[in-house]
Amino acid sequence: MSDTEQEHIELSNENGSTLILPGQSLPKRIYLMPIANRPFFPAQVQALVVQAETWEETFDRIGNTNEKVVGLCYLESFDDIDEVPDSHDFPMIGTLAKVHNVVTEQGRLQFIAQGMQRFRIVQWLKRSPPFLVEVEYPEVSREPETEVKAYAMALINTIKELLPLNPLYSEELKQYLSRFSPNEPSALSDFAAAITTASGPELQDVIVTLPLLRRMEKVLILIKRELEVAKLHSQISQEVSQKTGQRQKEFFLREQLKIIQRELGITKDDKTSDLETFRRRLDQTRPPAHVVKRFDEEARKLGALESGSPEYGVTRNYLDWLTQVPWGVYTEDKFDLTAARQLLDLEHDGLDDVKDRIIEFLAEAAFRQEVSGQIILLSGPPGVGKTSIGKSIATALGRKFYRLSLGGMRDEAEIKGHRRTYIGAMPGKLVQALKEVGTANPVIMLDEIDKLGRSYQGDPGSALLETLDPEQNVDFLDHYLDVRVDLSRVLFVCTANQLDSIPPALLDRMDVIRLSGYVAAEKLAIARHHLWPRLLKRVGARKSQIQIGDKAMLQLIEGYAREAGVRQLEKLLHRIARKAIVQLMRGDTDKVRINTRNLQSYVGAPAFRKEGSLQGRGVVTGLAWTAMGGTTLPIEAQLIHSVNRGFKLTGQLGDVMKESAEIAYSFIAGNLKALKGDPTFFDKSFVHLHVPEGATPKDGPSAGITMATALLSLARNQAPRPGVAMTGELTLTGKVFPVGGIREKVIAARRIGTHEIILPDANRHDYEELPAYIREGMAVHFATAYEDVARIMFKNK
Repeated sequence: MSDTEQEHIELSNENGSTLILPGQSLPKRIYLMPIANRPFFPAQVQALVVQAETWEETFDRIGNTNEKVVGLCYLESFDDIDEVPDSHDFPMIGTLAKVHNVVTEQGRLQFIAQGMQRFRIVQWLKRSPPFLVEVEYPEVSREPETEVKAYAMALINTIKELLPLNPLYSEELKQYLSRFSPNEPSALSDFAAAITTASGPELQDVIVTLPLLRRMEKVLILIKRELEVAKLHSQISQEVSQKTGQRQKEFFLREQLKIIQRELGITKDDKTSDLETFRRRLDQTRPPAHVVKRFDEEARKLGALESGSPEYGVTRNYLDWLTQVPWGVYTEDKFDLTAARQLLDLEHDGLDDVKDRIIEFLAEAAFRQEVSGQIILLSGPPGVGKTSIGKSIATALGRKFYRLSLGGMRDEAEIKGHRRTYIGAMPGKLVQALKEVGTANPVIMLDEIDKLGRSYQGDPGSALLETLDPEQNVDFLDHYLDVRVDLSRVLFVCTANQLDSIPPALLDRMDVIRLSGYVAAEKLAIARHHLWPRLLKRVGARKSQIQIGDKAMLQLIEGYAREAGVRQLEKLLHRIARKAIVQLMRGDTDKVRINTRNLQSYVGAPAFRKEGSLQGRGVVTGLAWTAMGGTTLPIEAQLIHSVNRGFKLTGQLGDVMKESAEIAYSFIAGNLKALKGDPTFFDKSFVHLHVPEGATPKDGPSAGITMATALLSLARNQAPRPGVAMTGELTLTGKVFPVGGIREKVIAARRIGTHEIILPDANRHDYEELPAYIREGMAVHFATAYEDVARIMFKNK
């Protein structure tokens, strides 16, 4: 023991009395103890627990003093009672507390602390446990008596309001009154702060606030907040108790009612009630005889079963589903062709050929006064409006619409239902659709039918054969219901991106309507009439706040959104709207205008460069179809050397395109004399044929005449006629066969400013069916044989 500590003990022993009351002499040197969670107040009495191993020596030395007091200091960062804090973490002001009933048990030291008075650290005498300091005791400042009394009355009234809300406050108030008078404002404010649930730093702020009025003001705020929380807690508890009591009352009344009804013989058990519900549902429909017969059988079985048996639940669920099918419930069809056309024109821009096909279909149905026997398949790239057209068909007919996505479906039970023997068995999606819409003649859209899966659980594509066959779906059998369901009045509209993956037997049952995509003018109309107004409504902006010009919209379509559909265009417009909203929210402007000059600041650099036609000897411009729509396909042929014969292909060409190149090479080499070329040119010439943009895979037969023209240009040593684009399949005998995607290819030619094209003669009707605004200004040559192509491309010889 150090000399300083021994001197402290001797001085303490001279003080005599072991009970120190407020106002008596207090020791100048005391031992310190850190506390966590919340500070300790002078008006507080509470049991504390510390680690015996760390603080046992401190309490031994406290026990050797007459005062038996300890200085308690709140450390905000001190969370573990086993931790030894640094002396620099101690605050300058703490609470002096009398130590009572020190007990050591299981490595813990427990004692009762009786708060006495604030102290301020003057000097550190020992900075490691046991911490020893020299202190002084601040006196309570004199404040205006009127203001102190007003604050004291406010604190007392608030405490009175708190007492009924929490019984624990009553016990703490009794302890306080046993030690202090209610007329002591300093002790009153400390007691009021101690009973609150305020945070540690807030309470420590009260501890270190020595001026009485300022301290009472802070405490009044804390205890008022405590009162509000207590009132809210009490209100919530009362509401919960009322609800619980009401439920208990209703339960007892129901049980009493059941007993009374049973005694009077007027009660119904759950089984009888369920049977009446099922029969009432069935009576509201017009079920066929075989359904009524099955219902009667299952109802008798349900009546004979005990409600607790597993079979009871299975039978009840079956009857529940059987009576929710809208047997014989049909909506009346509308056959107003004029209104249907107006609706299609209102909801869809462009697609005139598709609208004509739909009107033809509706006209046939109107003539027969019945819609049945046809399955429509809308085929086209993503984003061209297949689903919305299906909805328009349902609206035009006045029928309910239900969309069923088949993408990734691999279990035939999804179509035809599960058998009742399985746990959790349910009817198939088609029966569920009828139950959902409530009629037996809805428009059901089978979306993404080309993405059906297949697994060990069955082939849903094969299960659809019965569904989509007009001769069979009048007696469609669902495995769960196990009764025939008439689907012949249902109009099925299917959608697909491509036809190759649809089983041929399934495709044979459908009437295919192709949606090839939109040209720039149609996209502009769609954006103006549908996409842009819908986006403005979504972001909550007015038309006058965000404006985009037609030129900027066309630049957006040509440079950023060349795909066949309009989904990418909608995403870009949404991005523009979002950035414009940011400008409006910042207050930069009250009106945003997007034009060709500032478009890139909203959507970045264009994704597509402006296309141009390549020219020169051995260079010919072809036309191709891609999933993004039509595009130009330049073909380049170059003589490498004249040492030996050879032919090389590059440009990531597919097998079909490689074969087309071989056919073109063989045809030109074998017919050079007739085509006015050097008959010996290919005997010793090594020719390289390349299709630019080599990173893009290319395939298909439509570049046959284009590659042949490039090779003939080399053999004749003459550049082909500029400004002409072409497409067509070439046979080994020089015939020009038809190709697909005429609409997209013509649009691609217009896009690069080429207004003269060569097409197969067999595609003449495809070209003539194009809208007038696409054919306007185009000079088209139709070729039946390659001699027609050569005559156009090499006129001067």
